[in-house]
Amino acid sequence: MPQGLDHIVHAVRDLDAAADTYRQLGFTVGARNRHPWGTHNHVVQFPGFFIEVLTVAEPEKLGDDGFSKMFGDFNRRFLQKHEGFSMLLLESHDAVADEYAFEVARIAASPVMRFEREGKRPDGSPVKVAFSLAFARDPLAPEIGLAVCQQHYPENFWNPAFQNHSNGASGVAGVVMVAESPADHRAALSAFSGEGEARATAEGIAIAIPRGDITIMTPVAFENNFGVAAPDMSDGARLAGLRLACGDLSKVVSALSAGRVESKNENGRIVVAPSRIFGATLIFEPVSRPC
Repeated sequence: MPQGLDHIVHAVRDLDAAADTYRQLGFTVGARNRHPWGTHNHVVQFPGFFIEVLTVAEPEKLGDDGFSKMFGDFNRRFLQKHEGFSMLLLESHDAVADEYAFEVARIAASPVMRFEREGKRPDGSPVKVAFSLAFARDPLAPEIGLAVCQQHYPENFWNPAFQNHSNGASGVAGVVMVAESPADHRAALSAFSGEGEARATAEGIAIAIPRGDITIMTPVAFENNFGVAAPDMSDGARLAGLRLACGDLSKVVSALSAGRVESKNENGRIVVAPSRIFGATLIFEPVSRPC
C-alpha cells in the first residue's frame, strides 16, 4: 500500500524564474533535469519528500502514451490554464501491488510505468535513478494528478547535502487541497492513500499517512486558515498549499527577508502567497503544530 507523501509537482511556465524564486525563499535547488518526453525540472529535497518544480520545455517531444500522456501532457494541459501544484505522488514500496489496489477501488488511471535517467552527485559524478509509477484518478478532481512512486535506487537519489535549507525547513507536514464539497472526495482519496478512514473536521476532511497528511478544505476554510484566496476551481478541486515543518520560524523570516520575499504570519504560520510563487501557496509551520 502507499506510504507517505513522496513529492508534489509545481507546474510553472518559466522554470528558470521559478528555480530562482525557490532560491530566494531559502531553499537548496538541484540542477536542471530533462525528461525524454519534453518536461524539465528542478528538485527541492527534504528527507523522504521533494518538490518537483517542472515545466513543459519541449512540447514537440510529447507523445500519446505512457509518461508522455499521463505526466507530460497532463502538465501541458494544466499549464494552459494555471500555474501551481498540479500532481501529488505518494511513496510506494510495490507499484504493481498499488496498481492492483487502485483497480479494485476503481480509481486506476494507468498500468505501472518505469522510467530511468542519469542523475549527478554533488561532485558531478553520474548515477542511475529509476522510478516506477502507477497513476490514479479522482473523477471529481480532473485538475489533480495522482500517482504512487517506487524508487529503485533510492540511495542514488536522496542526498542530505540537498536537504539542508537556509530557511530551516526540515520536512513535509502535509498538503492542502480545496474543494467545494470535501466529503465528495473522501472515497477516492482514502483509496489512493491506502488509509481506510478519512477524518471529518470542522473544515473538511483530513487523512493521516505515515509521512505528512492530506487535508481537503473548502475555499473559505483555506482563506481563513492561511490568509490567501484558494486557486481557481472552475474545473473542480485543486491542490492549493504545501505545509512545511520548521524548527525555528525566525530562520524562515530571515531567509525570506534576505530574498526580498513578502510573506504573512497567519495563525502562527508563515505563508507565502501564490501571487509570489507561481500559483502555489507555501506554508511554513512549527514542527509540532497540527493542521
